[in-house]
Amino acid sequence: MVRPRILLALAAATGADAVDFDAEIRPLLEAHCLVCHQDANKLGELSLQTGESARRGGASGPSVAPGQPDASPLLARMELAPGSPGAMPPGGPQPAEADLAVVRAWILEGAEWSGPLRLAESPPAATSDSEELAVVREIHRRIQRRWEAEAAPTLEPYAEAVPGTDASLQMVPIPAGEFDMGTPEREAGRNDDEGPPRRVRVDAFWMGAHETSWDAYRSFMLREADGYQDPDKLVAAVSSPTPPYMEMSFGMGISGYPAISMTQHGASKYAQWLSAQTGRFYRLPTEAEWEYACRAGGNAPYSFGHDLGALADHAWYWGNSNAQYQRVGTRRPNAWGLFDMHGNVWEWTLDRYEPSYGDPATVWTNPWAKADALYPRVVRGGSWMDDAPSLRCGARRASEDSWKMQDPQLPKSIWYHTDAQWLGFRLVRPARLPSPEEMHAYWNSATGKD
Repeated sequence: MVRPRILLALAAATGADAVDFDAEIRPLLEAHCLVCHQDANKLGELSLQTGESARRGGASGPSVAPGQPDASPLLARMELAPGSPGAMPPGGPQPAEADLAVVRAWILEGAEWSGPLRLAESPPAATSDSEELAVVREIHRRIQRRWEAEAAPTLEPYAEAVPGTDASLQMVPIPAGEFDMGTPEREAGRNDDEGPPRRVRVDAFWMGAHETSWDAYRSFMLREADGYQDPDKLVAAVSSPTPPYMEMSFGMGISGYPAISMTQHGASKYAQWLSAQTGRFYRLPTEAEWEYACRAGGNAPYSFGHDLGALADHAWYWGNSNAQYQRVGTRRPNAWGLFDMHGNVWEWTLDRYEPSYGDPATVWTNPWAKADALYPRVVRGGSWMDDAPSLRCGARRASEDSWKMQDPQLPKSIWYHTDAQWLGFRLVRPARLPSPEEMHAYWNSATGKD
């Protein structure tokens, strides 16, 4: 049983039972310290994941001095007011006085440590799967009605207005076809996870001509923060992001710029929200759809061919981005009218990450590697902070939990990747209308649940 914390300092001084690290110290350190001080981050060269690394310390010396609370910077920094230089965590909230007494007593007793600290993920939204599926069934009925009214629409370009904004999504038709997914071994910059090349058949779909902009995304992201109550009950039933705790453009610009730092879950829920409002089905592209659309009928490393001299005309990358993202649609499009498929921001796909494409003798048809765990997932396209090889049509990247290092929440937010300031998405609309169960799977796979 955890003791009343106000008694801990006295307990340490009088020889009472030792502080319970797992029950009393671990939650405090994981909540207040580990975001900035872990093996993958090491702010100030300091990791607090293990007792050994804490005692070894960082650039300014040991963080914990066993038996000496007043000589332990870890405690001193936790005692500083939020916003003060060196305060931990920098933006608060400051640990309660009783919690600080716990830490003091623990250090006085010798700062024993049992096992490494770990960052936790937020659980999925509190709605049950059956409740979520019921909402999806109603959205499907709305989409079905519009589908029938449009008499199975032809594959032509169109603009989808985003309700409640001045923004619209320019949707480009992508014809059905086949291509070789992956890259040949001789391709410069190739990584081992880009093959073996495999023949893939893809059905027709529409794809956003641009990466989804803040203009189109912010009204969804800020629904809860603004306290907006949607009069459309079906739209209101789609779960909303929690209010962001920092300015999510990180000062790089909003109007006309790509929305960034959302999780795959956040991007998929945006697709569901937009679908509920418009009566058209939207989702993230599969990895195969993304690469097929990027190649635009070609098989060169880039949609424009092999000439790296043309890269700056088609992409924002480290060589020309001025170390930040740029407005969407300001470089040349590929042959199918898609902008920024190379660079600007990496883009979410629906797939879990697999290091190989498997048997090259087997032809895939509309493949989707449905995720069964939160990490890793696949992002494509490269970004403003990458060099040319990462921008190739076949280049891939796997998501990881370090993309949330700055997130001070515990558990971690399911909506934001605060340290992926180079990550966005674009949407697709398949030409075939999926079933309610398929829609549910597309929109909810990002929780890691089956």
